[in-house]
Amino acid sequence: MTKIASRLAELGISLPEAAAPVAAYVPAVEANGLLHISGQLPFDDGQLMTGRLGEDRDVDYGQQAARRCGVMLLAQIQKALGSLDRVERIVKLGVFVSSAASFTDQPKVANGASELMEQVFGEAGRHARSAVGVPVLPLGAAVEIDAIIQIRAA
Repeated sequence: MTKIASRLAELGISLPEAAAPVAAYVPAVEANGLLHISGQLPFDDGQLMTGRLGEDRDVDYGQQAARRCGVMLLAQIQKALGSLDRVERIVKLGVFVSSAASFTDQPKVANGASELMEQVFGEAGRHARSAVGVPVLPLGAAVEIDAIIQIRAA
């Protein structure tokens, strides 16, 4: 078992099948030592986590949705690279939170994914980040997250 696979097992995380694109894009692009992962939605036991933070969902729900987006990011990275051990560093996460106009805790929601990356990759999981509120996300998702990953040569 690889180092990161062992870490996932310790954390009780099993990666789902990487989601197929739902429109005209690819899930991952590798360029110049960086892997760009398209936005991932939060699925829990196969069900999309929906809603709007500050309206019908709270921060705890949002953090769980962000963590589930993080798990989907890991699945896409695994599929694109063949091994999560090729991750040199998580460079940046872009976190989009479906939010009511009065909701201002997007950074707290984003911590669900940020903390996961640090748990999985240690210091290499610490990253730059954007956390923004938007009025609606595809399919009514509560959160969507994309990523930029620095990778090791195969």
